[in-house]
Amino acid sequence: MKNITLLGSTGSVGKNVLDVVRNHPDRFRIKAITARDDLDTLIDQVEEFSPSIVAISNDALHPELKKRIPEEIKVLSGRQSLEQIASDKEAGIVFISIAGTAALNPLVAAVEAGNIIALASKEPIVSAGKIIMNMAREKSAVILPVDSEHSAIMQCLGGRDSKDIGKLYITGSGGPLWNKKRTEFDLLSVEEVLDHPKWDMGRKITIDSATLMNKGLEIIEARWLFDVDPEKIKVVIHPEALIHSMIEFIDGTISASLFYPDMRFPILKALSYPDITENNFPKIDFSIANNLSFQDPDRKKFPSIDIAYNVLKEGGTSPAVLNAANETAVGLFFDGKIKFTHIIELVEKVIKNHKKIVDPSLNEIIDSEKWASEEVLRFC
Repeated sequence: MKNITLLGSTGSVGKNVLDVVRNHPDRFRIKAITARDDLDTLIDQVEEFSPSIVAISNDALHPELKKRIPEEIKVLSGRQSLEQIASDKEAGIVFISIAGTAALNPLVAAVEAGNIIALASKEPIVSAGKIIMNMAREKSAVILPVDSEHSAIMQCLGGRDSKDIGKLYITGSGGPLWNKKRTEFDLLSVEEVLDHPKWDMGRKITIDSATLMNKGLEIIEARWLFDVDPEKIKVVIHPEALIHSMIEFIDGTISASLFYPDMRFPILKALSYPDITENNFPKIDFSIANNLSFQDPDRKKFPSIDIAYNVLKEGGTSPAVLNAANETAVGLFFDGKIKFTHIIELVEKVIKNHKKIVDPSLNEIIDSEKWASEEVLRFC
């Protein structure tokens, strides 16, 4: 029986984690869960999974939460409570599914404690990948990626060293706007942009999929998670979304990881690691899925990939600035304050104004993220 500490239980990925646990009660137990402010959903989850610890980031909701759950459950609140829970050496697997840059400090806390971490939040590795991976090696922490693409890469590698990689192919469906003309982008409503053809994901990552910024962030994430030179990392559009990544090894052979587009597959892979767990998730039927196609990304229509390569080449605080600027701009789009095409325009302006720190500390990365967010708001 594996204990799971789930940070971000009320979001899309968090709910999928709980569904995996629900379907494997003999293998997994929820020890702790946290949420930002979705109190009612959190309480329902407490009633079903009976964790020992519950935390809510919004301090104002602490009294109500404490009043509505059993007395024997420990209740914490505030952002620092997430770091406290993540750093518990008895946490079991620390599953981090917090959206955006807010995941950075809890991830660092879990790494410093030497914990096993299932990481669904790509943003911390994008902003501080070099620091975090060095810290993980020093503290003997284990980071298991949950992004479908990076989970697939881990499976294709099968424990081999990164020096065996010739090329690393990150696949993507193309997102909800792949077949739309760029002139149509700003005519679409938020809900139309959120209508992903293959995946049911959280709102922020779906917008990143629409701009293809998610592929840009995944390039940066793969560089640090797998210690791969950026020039070896390629993006391939694969509309069927059955192949989630591929590795061409130095001998010319290629390994690919295929599974139905369902986040429960990479979640279960991380929770079960290094074992394989039988499940009842939908499987690929090759009598139906008999066409696998591939295209190069349209970099003029979707400039995010080139932006990501550029900031990865620049290094220092540049990836953190890209990360935070994009997150803030996406938030403005949700709020109806900017048009869809303004997201990437704002990101490019902020990056252009940034004076990078070449070898930053973690605090300098956090400061750079804060500066980038403020700069987006200033431009807006």
